Amino acid sequence: MAVGQESRYTPAVAETRLPASAVPLRRLIRASSAVAAPGALVLLALVGYAGLSPGAALAAFSALTVLIVLVVRRHLAGLETVRRQVDGFVRDEKHGIIAPPDTALGLAEAVADLDRRWARHSGALRAASAANEVILEAIPEPLILVDRGGRVARANAAARALFGESAAGRDLDTVLRYPDVLEAAGEYLAGAPSAATVDIAWPGPPERHFAARLARLPEAQGTGGGPAILLVLHDVTTLKRAERMRADFVANVSHELRTPLSALLGFTETLQGAARDDAPARERFLGIMHEQAQRMTRLVRDLLSLSRIEELEHTPPTESVDIGRVLGSVIDTLDLQAKARNTTIETDVAADVAPVIGDGDQLAQVFQNLIDNAIKYGRPGGTVRVVGRLSAAAPARVVSLLRGAAAARWVSVAIADDGEGIPHEHLPRLTERFYRVDAARSRQLGGTGLGLAIVKHILNRHRGGVAISSELGKGSVFTVWLPATDIAKP
Repeated sequence: MAVGQESRYTPAVAETRLPASAVPLRRLIRASSAVAAPGALVLLALVGYAGLSPGAALAAFSALTVLIVLVVRRHLAGLETVRRQVDGFVRDEKHGIIAPPDTALGLAEAVADLDRRWARHSGALRAASAANEVILEAIPEPLILVDRGGRVARANAAARALFGESAAGRDLDTVLRYPDVLEAAGEYLAGAPSAATVDIAWPGPPERHFAARLARLPEAQGTGGGPAILLVLHDVTTLKRAERMRADFVANVSHELRTPLSALLGFTETLQGAARDDAPARERFLGIMHEQAQRMTRLVRDLLSLSRIEELEHTPPTESVDIGRVLGSVIDTLDLQAKARNTTIETDVAADVAPVIGDGDQLAQVFQNLIDNAIKYGRPGGTVRVVGRLSAAAPARVVSLLRGAAAARWVSVAIADDGEGIPHEHLPRLTERFYRVDAARSRQLGGTGLGLAIVKHILNRHRGGVAISSELGKGSVFTVWLPATDIAKP
């Protein structure tokens, strides 16, 4: 081998070529070289300043070195144990992993990994907490968290709107004064089983009904604080109102049918008995029976019509309907009835009234019901005015029925009478089934109490509505609003 090549060998390179069995010797040589210079200084100090002989100084130095090694090894073993535990935490293991040669470096790396992992977990927890905050606030139902002391720990936006912004931090019994709910909450706090749902009536106006639902929250480990009960108020006002309407509907139908059936039964028995041979009485009774049978026929007809309309209410019509032509046909049909009361029907439908998308037969039924009512309840010898216009805007309540569509133009048909008018407090309920301002007069005029309900449901199907205004002594105006054919889709 050349001399120049031999000169390139270094101790470090030669050391790396030692076999594996020589690694401990290599460590000993490295440790000896690291402590050689400090050791020599310590020996000189012991000989020069302490006055010890070289042999005594070497013995003292060796004993001190052994003591230091023992202490350091003990502490390094403890550090190794800590490093293994921290490394196990980082790797989600129950036991540590094999330590690298440098225990201090391994411990530092494990602590750094743990810090990074905790940072990630902390960020994930903050994100989850922020998401839960948004979800809690967005829940449309009032939601309250109650702690173990019976105080409101948290209330979402819906609960604050119902109970006030200061609900959080107050005792539950000062926020929700309903004994049944407070009793159930107390039983939950005591750990006893209780009813999960409590019905409460919220005083109005308007009157509201809630189903208060309670749920026990899991207790955080090692702590007794934090929310203990989740209380949710589910608004069941619509369901209660529907139940009441169904009950009223059955009661009204029964009442409407009972009177004519009783009359028919009574007159039939009379004709079979005492009036069998009384021709004048028989003619009078048969006339009454015919009138009552017609009353029942009208009621059954309107009930069937309402049922069919409700079945189709969620199916939008597709025909193009000329409102002017429909109104002309309806007015011709009611002309004889108007003449019988000496009533004049004036029609003013603008030439620019656009067609509407609708069901021609159903729209004819709407206008027939409204004009018929105007003739019946208007002043005898008076005037019924029918005015059709094309408008750029409609009342907000009617626009809300479009459910996402936007009408660029509207067709309005106003039907006005000059009758006695309707008291203001009755106007919101006129389209309810069987609701009558004057029940006796309505029955006398042949009304079933279902005409305006039919109008409402037909207009719902046509994504329109009816606006009602009235002034006592001056008459009433029923305005039908329908979107014109140029509807901008969402």
